[in-house]
Amino acid sequence: MKKIQLLLVALILIGTTSSFAQDVIIIEEEEPSKLTFSGSVDAYFRTNFNGPNKGDNFQAPATSFGNLPGFSLGMANIIATYEGEKVGAVADLVFGPRGEDAVFGSPLYAGGMAGSSQIVNQLYVYWNVSDAVTLTMGNFNTFLGYEVISPTANFNYSTSYMFSYGPFSHTGLKADFALSDKWSLMAAVMNPTDMTEFNLMGTYTLGAQLGYSTDAGGAYLNFVYGDQDGKLDMDAPLVSGQSSMGSLFQVDLTAGFDVSESIYVGINTTYNTTSAGEQYTGSSISDLDGDGAGFLGFAGYLQATTSDVFSIGLRGEYFSVFNGGLGGVVGLDAQGDGSVFAATLSGNVRVHKNLTLIPELRMDSMSEDFFTDNDMNASKNLSSFMLAAVFAF
Repeated sequence: MKKIQLLLVALILIGTTSSFAQDVIIIEEEEPSKLTFSGSVDAYFRTNFNGPNKGDNFQAPATSFGNLPGFSLGMANIIATYEGEKVGAVADLVFGPRGEDAVFGSPLYAGGMAGSSQIVNQLYVYWNVSDAVTLTMGNFNTFLGYEVISPTANFNYSTSYMFSYGPFSHTGLKADFALSDKWSLMAAVMNPTDMTEFNLMGTYTLGAQLGYSTDAGGAYLNFVYGDQDGKLDMDAPLVSGQSSMGSLFQVDLTAGFDVSESIYVGINTTYNTTSAGEQYTGSSISDLDGDGAGFLGFAGYLQATTSDVFSIGLRGEYFSVFNGGLGGVVGLDAQGDGSVFAATLSGNVRVHKNLTLIPELRMDSMSEDFFTDNDMNASKNLSSFMLAAVFAF
């Protein structure tokens, strides 16, 4: 009898255990978040040696960003990135003077006032169609040039003339193709350059890039072609003498390689020209005669790393404007031609893994008078000093 009772108890326990096991929930470890945040904060001090540093007459090269007197603000940059296996998105927001200068073409939607688009540096989505093809749509920083908007990716804090007057950003659709382990191709159709919110002109710009990269560095040949200010339209209100520029064409080569463990060499050269375009005569629209106007330039970058905490770099740039292609950038002669040679010596002092100090000496020498010296006389030369602090996270 006892054996039977023990057998019944055993069967009940086995049944209970089996029932309990069926209700057990197995908790799987969650995948790491695909959403990441990064960004930077920067500020600087700038002063001239041979030009005014205050008031309406303060002097600075006509290049972008680090050109304000005294202690000045750069920008705060916050980047949210979602990186999935097949799809992803980037929202890149900027605040402060450098950020406002970078997105100067964005307040169109607010009627020229500072709307919410004023803080959008990049805003795009992408789709990895395959291992070799990626499609991107939205607003993305330019693929031309050696330097970029964020100070964390530039060795020199002040920027070159070529960077300052090439495109900053594009809005459109681009396709990236991985041709091989080393070769890549990009093709894009975009709004006019730096017209980031929408297309006000009704014309489109084509872009292309052929890239070659290795572990030591890479080289990229870039092209942009398209009408940047639209076509004159007889159905629209026109004023006699009103004109429109023709199509812009720019070719740009960027390359950089590590020649040793401590020495890096980079180059950037560009040629930009815009055709004469068209003009309203009062009764009809006619093509304008004349040569194209624009600019060209070459810059060399030499950087040497002396220790884990210090490196030094020299940028030398020649920049030339022809046929009045740019106004207020370099001193021009009666034909609208002028040039500048700019030499910039920068140190990078890494005081912490997140913080870099950049002391910098810069000299700009024009072919024609452009600057004002300390005696308020016209001058071809300007020498300056800058100290920047760049924090990255």
